[in-house]
Amino acid sequence: MLTNLMRTGSWFPTVFDDFLNTDFMPRANATAPAVNVKEDDKAYTMEVAAPGIKKEFCRVSINDDGNLAIAIENKTEHKENDHKNHYLRREFSYSNYEQSYTLPDDVEKEDISAKVENGILTVILPKAKKEVKKISKNIAIA
Repeated sequence: MLTNLMRTGSWFPTVFDDFLNTDFMPRANATAPAVNVKEDDKAYTMEVAAPGIKKEFCRVSINDDGNLAIAIENKTEHKENDHKNHYLRREFSYSNYEQSYTLPDDVEKEDISAKVENGILTVILPKAKKEVKKISKNIAIA
């Protein structure tokens, strides 16, 4: 990890790379959603691709280990009626995704928020506000 820090100049990408890298942790199935992670001065933002998903099928939480847990369960049922032949056809589709992510130390876990919009689950991980201590004092000269 120190080598990665020296190479990248930043510890953040390596934290998420370690847990999003499919070589390190193979995904449960080949249809696992793509995950993007962005960083700015105020927060980290995770975007999980989940086309057609409704917010009712998403769960975002902090588990007992203090990690971010994301679960997406998608159930769809297509019905096609043919009244002429009294034929009913149903096609079921079911997909399930569940993953835990280790969070960087500077995330304010109490203020994490999430939303689903246009097939993207967006999780905002606000950074802790850094306290800037201003010290003003006279220094004795020896």
